[in-house]
Amino acid sequence: MADYRTAVKPALLSLLLLIIVSAPDLRADAVLVNQSMWSPTIVEFYIDETGVRAELEIGVEGVAAFKNLLPDIIYRSMGYGERPANERITEFFQRQLVLLDENGRPMRGELLKIGPSSRTLRDPFNGTPLPIQDDAPEVIRARLNFTFNGADLPEQLGFIAPAYESIGFIAYHKGVAINDFRYLTSGYQLKLDWNDPWYSAFEGRKFRRQNYAPMTGFIYIEPFEVRKEIIARPKDLQRWVDLGLAGKTEIPIEMQAEIKQKVADFLALHQPVSINGAPAQGILDSVNFLERTMTSSRVIDPPQPLSIDAAILGTIFVYPQKELPDSVTMNWDLWDDRIQSVPAVAVDEVSPMTSFLEPGYTQLEWINFIKQPFTPALYQIELPAPGWQAFLNKSLSAFIFFAILALVWLAFARTKHRSLAIPSCISVLMLSLCTTAAMLGESNYPDTERGQHIVGSLLHNIYRAFDYRDEGDIYDVLQHSVSGELLTDIYLETKRSLVLANQGGAKAKVKEVTLDSLQIKPGITDDQFVAEANWTVHGSVGHWGHIHQRNNRYQALLDIAVDNGQWKLQKMTVLLEERL
Repeated sequence: MADYRTAVKPALLSLLLLIIVSAPDLRADAVLVNQSMWSPTIVEFYIDETGVRAELEIGVEGVAAFKNLLPDIIYRSMGYGERPANERITEFFQRQLVLLDENGRPMRGELLKIGPSSRTLRDPFNGTPLPIQDDAPEVIRARLNFTFNGADLPEQLGFIAPAYESIGFIAYHKGVAINDFRYLTSGYQLKLDWNDPWYSAFEGRKFRRQNYAPMTGFIYIEPFEVRKEIIARPKDLQRWVDLGLAGKTEIPIEMQAEIKQKVADFLALHQPVSINGAPAQGILDSVNFLERTMTSSRVIDPPQPLSIDAAILGTIFVYPQKELPDSVTMNWDLWDDRIQSVPAVAVDEVSPMTSFLEPGYTQLEWINFIKQPFTPALYQIELPAPGWQAFLNKSLSAFIFFAILALVWLAFARTKHRSLAIPSCISVLMLSLCTTAAMLGESNYPDTERGQHIVGSLLHNIYRAFDYRDEGDIYDVLQHSVSGELLTDIYLETKRSLVLANQGGAKAKVKEVTLDSLQIKPGITDDQFVAEANWTVHGSVGHWGHIHQRNNRYQALLDIAVDNGQWKLQKMTVLLEERL
């Protein structure tokens, strides 16, 4: 048994005492069930073959409920009396926080460590620890251990919780999360699967974690492509295809590339997709190991060794389309004793449609009921003035100059009593040209309103080009807005800005391009101008049932000129790129 008087450094005990004694009377606000990770007190249970380890974070509000764990000096200072620590701790593990085996017998508990610490700050939606833990509030942190009764591993655990309502908890079996954060109360029953802890579960669906299914299927329907996305555990796929995992507890980094390729080859032959009633052949887009939470999924990069029980692979196949299809179906064909229900989602621009596929109901079907589907379209850019009008505008000054000379010549001829025929004709001609140029000539140098339309439309069309997947199609659209010398640079830079690195290189789809501000500056000729522009690109990509946003803000100098009768971007100097 630990020596509780020396378990914590005296200076930290003094700090802890000051925090507890001077703390105001706080009460937890009412929170939703899925926000229990905000509870004043958190307990995390870690279950493996050696027993159950419990990590406690006791907030100020929960000290009274866990007073029996406090060291003697703190217990007495808070006015709880002189009761010995051994007696109090024994009572705690027999009546307050108790774990029961399948026979209803309490497991032996032990306090390993207790002392002041800082709360673990967590993401408010999924409970994962945040990367920055600055200014975390003080808590009492305790580590408990529960020992199994006998030599056999229990098939079930029961929970008795302290009489305190605000205890958030999560349990892990051999590193696999059994539940998302919930509130801990007495009476919970946990069934343990020691062969595959992925299938360990609390009784009752309300405790089922968000990502409970070992396999999940998605189809995404967009104007220019259909995607099939399959999430599956390599450990489950091992029952159909030999991935070299037999007898292993961990997937080392050096095996992961081969496993990904084997899984991609295997899944290419399964879950067949039909588009508009005809079988479709998909193109492998990516296959990656994933880390999943309640609200997001990210590619594990750089690679790391993975538990065979918790490892998940996401595989994406793409079916390019010229237009939005009328129907898409995916037929699930992997079933065994473990895989009897597969969550499947069909996602279009309106909303996701969730189904649960079973051996007797194997088809996920999407039918196009969208009356007015969004189809990305290019903007019509105002054309520059025709060559003859631009010539008249550029020549007006010259015409005026020669008209003045002609009039001077005519006046001189009259003064000298010479023939007026030739100077008169030339004067009439030059005055006519001046009048024509003034009335019909048109300058290409835009005012602010025209400049906003030209620049905004060019930017819109550049990003719209990336709605297409085929590189040739992207270049075909880009060349209508970008001059040849800049074409490759714009392609590479724009593609880079839309890629989501934590999604395995997935490309965001641009929803909107907003021109925030614009300043027009003259170029060398009227057929050119320089725009100092600020714009924001709003994009998103849907993967694994989640929407990932990508918003970028730019400031750049844009050299725009007439090229083959069209306004095109000739040069771009990026002054600022900011990810929002």
